[in-house]
Amino acid sequence: MLDQIVIRSKTDRVASETNRSSLFLLLPASVGCAMTLLDTNVVAMAVPEIARNLNASPAGAQWIISAFFLTFASSLLPAGVVADRLGRRFVLLLGLTGLSATSLICGLAPGMIWLQLGRGMQGVAMAFVLSPALALIGHRFRGAAERNFAWAIWGGVMGVTMVVAPIGGGLIVQSFGWRWAFFLNIPICVVLAAAILAYAQESRDITRGGLDPLGILLFAASMFGLIWGLINAQAQGWKSAMTLAGFALGLSALIGFIVAERVQRNAMLNLGLFRDPKFVGAVWAMFAYAATAQVMASLLPVFLQNGAGLSAATAGFAMLPFALAMLVFPYFGAQLGRRYSSAAILALGLVTVAVGNMLAGWGACSHIWPLFLFGTFVIGSGAGLLNGETQKAVMMAIPPNEAGVASGISTTARFSGILIGFTALNTVLAFSTGAIRRSGSGPLAADQTAMAFSLALFTAATVAALSAFVVWRLLHKPSSCRHACG
Repeated sequence: MLDQIVIRSKTDRVASETNRSSLFLLLPASVGCAMTLLDTNVVAMAVPEIARNLNASPAGAQWIISAFFLTFASSLLPAGVVADRLGRRFVLLLGLTGLSATSLICGLAPGMIWLQLGRGMQGVAMAFVLSPALALIGHRFRGAAERNFAWAIWGGVMGVTMVVAPIGGGLIVQSFGWRWAFFLNIPICVVLAAAILAYAQESRDITRGGLDPLGILLFAASMFGLIWGLINAQAQGWKSAMTLAGFALGLSALIGFIVAERVQRNAMLNLGLFRDPKFVGAVWAMFAYAATAQVMASLLPVFLQNGAGLSAATAGFAMLPFALAMLVFPYFGAQLGRRYSSAAILALGLVTVAVGNMLAGWGACSHIWPLFLFGTFVIGSGAGLLNGETQKAVMMAIPPNEAGVASGISTTARFSGILIGFTALNTVLAFSTGAIRRSGSGPLAADQTAMAFSLALFTAATVAALSAFVVWRLLHKPSSCRHACG
């Protein structure tokens, strides 16, 4: 009897230590993911001061943001593959080291060229932080209850960052100068690296062979070309030489990537996964969430300043309904996850986003600002439900030994959605404002800007509603191919 009590006591103590160790891994890994939001928000607040101090043109200032996203989105899936092959803990530590070094380069940059190059390198380093951090979470938390808990915490950390980053970024830039928008990353990376060294166990995919350098190069080139085309389409037009060259490179490299992955033995990506409707549904849910909800973190401040005439600081506080909803609703999603399927939660989240965009668009065109702000709260509520659930759905669709690939696919879908959604909605906005200008004379009035912006919101609502139907149907289809088909 005494022996059983002693054994039970030891077992309980081991379980308690295991749970504590898992939590101490979950928090720094989640913060590592949130650094993407922190960096982009803080740097966005610093861009006007950087442009003034370094005498940058508007196009040069825009490339402070664009250079980062160009290399970041191109490196996400390769980073996940490298993490699976070489070890997720090792690659995450490598990424944190690289992020510290590139942040130092950006903070010390003497001119725009150095800063833009530094931002490009910083995008690669950030990809090698985000993908292995997500893979460590996906590999450690495998049970249904553990997953709900882990992705709820992850979504909460991302939500807190959404709230804190714009306000904190403004205060940092105003108090210490724009260089601290980059120096800030260094102490955070040091603390995260110490936590990962202490609490993360090494894991890798032992079933795969080499790194598939051809696949990595072709995929990175395809993403680079397509995103280059999207960025230049906004700046120079869809028919410009730079835009067309980017799209040509991206499509050619994508075709080469597909051919290479079908004939290679150690392909970086099992293309057979895309014959599984559940996997496709999860990836589409992530893309649609990013393109119709998460993109509003970038689009709404533009309207609040240009359409509603608010100052930058006031616009930041007007974003609080959206940001606070994103902070709170991942926990509601975790509660729903105990009773309902992932398909139901994803469809509900996308429908909520559709309703929120409709309400915000209605409020904008009718100048009912309480209705507009309530609409942004509803968008944020749907985004909060989707934030962790989309990540969980993609990670669940791929075996745990390929957690790095899953994280790379999910984050590529997320940031591609943001970029394509931002470009598409801005195209709707530009077309609408152009039509209004042609129908009248002189510059646009505030109510005309609001009308054009409302059309962009109605477009996002339509895409979100259609995506809810598509995701619901795909996730209810039987899996035609479970992970091994190629």
